[in-house]
Amino acid sequence: MGSQQPQHSGRLRLVGQREHSGRPPTAGGGEQAPVGVGTPPVGVSVPPAGLGSTPPGLGAPPTGIPVPPVLQSGFADVLNAAIETSGLSLDRIRAALAKQGVRVSVTTLSYWRRGRSQPERATSLRAVHLLEELLGLRHAALTSLLGPPRPRGRWVTQGPAPDGLRVEQVWPGQAELAEVFAELDAPPAGQLERQSIHDAYYVDASRRGHLLRMRQVVRATVDGVTRHVVVHKADEGVQTCPEITSVRHARLGRVRRRPLSGLLVAELLLDRPLGLGDSTVLEYEVQIPDSGPTIDYGRFFAAPVREYVLQVHFDPATVPVQCERFDRAPGAEVDRHREPLWIGASASAHVLTADQQPGQVGIRWQWE
Repeated sequence: MGSQQPQHSGRLRLVGQREHSGRPPTAGGGEQAPVGVGTPPVGVSVPPAGLGSTPPGLGAPPTGIPVPPVLQSGFADVLNAAIETSGLSLDRIRAALAKQGVRVSVTTLSYWRRGRSQPERATSLRAVHLLEELLGLRHAALTSLLGPPRPRGRWVTQGPAPDGLRVEQVWPGQAELAEVFAELDAPPAGQLERQSIHDAYYVDASRRGHLLRMRQVVRATVDGVTRHVVVHKADEGVQTCPEITSVRHARLGRVRRRPLSGLLVAELLLDRPLGLGDSTVLEYEVQIPDSGPTIDYGRFFAAPVREYVLQVHFDPATVPVQCERFDRAPGAEVDRHREPLWIGASASAHVLTADQQPGQVGIRWQWE
């Protein structure tokens, strides 16, 4: 396995390593704070120096690259401390890994350092070996701290996407999804990393949501990705399924419908097989069955997405009197956040989220 091969000493340390004086880079040195990482959660912070000893397996750092001691010896603690000491942003680390042929997203790196997930796939383990070299750590200082891998397999029957959730966790009450995914032999989770999703939802003059135009930018995390499975569901109580039309940059494969629950699961066959790191754009439309006046639209997320944009377009002749954004935790039935939205002169409202986490985001409105 490639992740077990010895690395060429020193080839990565020149990317952003501090000078032997141990002083942090100056403003002209190009180093910046990590992009898009945000505040680490409670309990995943870097402790002050002098409160603990060097974790087992870390050993003495190279000359001039002090690694602050940490309270715990977990993988996330050591990685976070090493990143803080290096002065490198997560984007610089991502770029350095990409030059060695290993593509890991900034979101994934952030999750690793915060303890929200751990590397398991062969590609991820290869990245960890390169991180040890890049951050000036002894060989196996990080890999020796990784616990046993979680059971893996198809992403409904065995487990979630890396850094994500099982599909039934974000579609509560939809146990039949597991059956449909098994029937389609759905690809393992995490093969396609969503870089951005843009939903445009259209409401007509009769106050009925009738059309969804969807655009995704995805990137392959493994070689040989040929298909993508998508899920859409009608409003509660509607025993008719949505229908996918106008597919671009792919073609519609097998489709499974469950009319009693308004559930549609479809396979999109990509225009070409994607190699590791290759990207593509997927576009299609969804014709939405009539369920009477519509009062909201939301998307469920099983895995992180770098950028999500939702636009709701109303007919200029019939505009709601009030509109708001809502966010929900995975599987939750109540909102954890609400925010008023302005409906502009174009009779539309939108939300934009960066580094969208698993859960649900949407827009709801009132007609009177």
